[in-house]
Order: sequence, then C-alpha cells, then structure tokens
Amino acid sequence: MKNILYLFLALASCGRSPQTTAEEYTAQEYLISAVSRCYLNEWDGAIVDFTKAIEIEPNYIEAYRKRGIAKETLKDFSGAIADYTKAIEIDPNYAFAYCDRGFAKDKLKDFSGAIADYTKAIEIDPNYARAFHDRGVTKGKLKDHFGLIADCTMAIEIDPNYATAYFNRSVSKFYLGDMIGACKDARKAQELGDDASILIKKACN
Repeated sequence: MKNILYLFLALASCGRSPQTTAEEYTAQEYLISAVSRCYLNEWDGAIVDFTKAIEIEPNYIEAYRKRGIAKETLKDFSGAIADYTKAIEIDPNYAFAYCDRGFAKDKLKDFSGAIADYTKAIEIDPNYARAFHDRGVTKGKLKDHFGLIADCTMAIEIDPNYATAYFNRSVSKFYLGDMIGACKDARKAQELGDDASILIKKACN
C-alpha cells in the first residue's frame, strides 16, 4: 500500500493539472486517492473513491477488496463481506479476499463460515501465515484450543516473527494447563513486540 501512496503523491505533484475534472480521473487514480484517504483515516471518503473506481472499471478487483477493508474498519462487516465476495467472483483463487471475508464473518460470529474461508485461503496459498493464525483464533473462540495451537504453530513455522501467533498460542496453552509452554510463548511474544506482560505474570510464576 505504501507504493500506491507514493504513486498518488507523484501524480499529485507532477501528473495532473489543477483544472482536471472528476470526470477525467481514471479508475486507478480514484484507487490511489482512496488509499491516500485510508492513510488519513478518511474512511467514508475512501469508500466514495473506491466506488468511483468500480463504476469506471466494474471488475477492478483491488478496489472491491480495499473498499471491503474500509467498510470493515467502519464495522460494516456485511458490506465488507459483499465486497470480498465480489472480488472472489472476479478471481476465485484470490486468497487475500477469502481471508478477509473470513475475518469479517468471524466478527459477525459466523464461525463455521469464517473457518471455511480461511481454509480455502490456505488451500490456495499453503504459506499464508495470517490465514492459519486467524483460523486458529476462530477455533479458539469455539474452545478448540488444540486447533488454535496447531494453526498458530503453522503460522509461526511460516513466519517465525509472528508475535500475535505466539501470544494467542500462549493463551490456549494457558487454558490447557501447559504453563511452561504458555510462559515460553508469552515471553517470545513480548520479545517480538506484543504486550504479553499480564500473561507472563500469570503463566511464568
């Protein structure tokens, strides 16, 4: 996304005349404008610009996905799911959209739907650490702590610096009574930047 912001700044400084009208903007320029608004936390304005990009280019898959993320940020999870679903219709192998949709479904407590989407993302991209982690978190909400541990372990194998995966694995180990394992994971999460101080106090004493 940083690259898109840099492109937006370049266009703003040297590519467009101040007299350019909205009708002359391309879909990509609306996308760039929308992403810049996201960086400024102007989520409603970003959604407007993503929508303009889609109106110009109806199969603009990145605009659908990013608009979904903006809606999700505003807690419009149903709207986000609709956008992720459209992105998947355009590209049925879009692993990011499946993972994003899984997250939104989790927020709406559709845990089985979330797990199905995360699993699909993993089938498409077996090295998708976030999909493993997020599926594990959803399993944890269903009290499947062994499932959470297995998925977070996979996420850590893919990305050994995945602090949140260590933290959540520590929580499940704590609930299962594995204080040594919980302590070790909590300390690792803390080392990598997650605040695991409370968990360390509970598991390591």
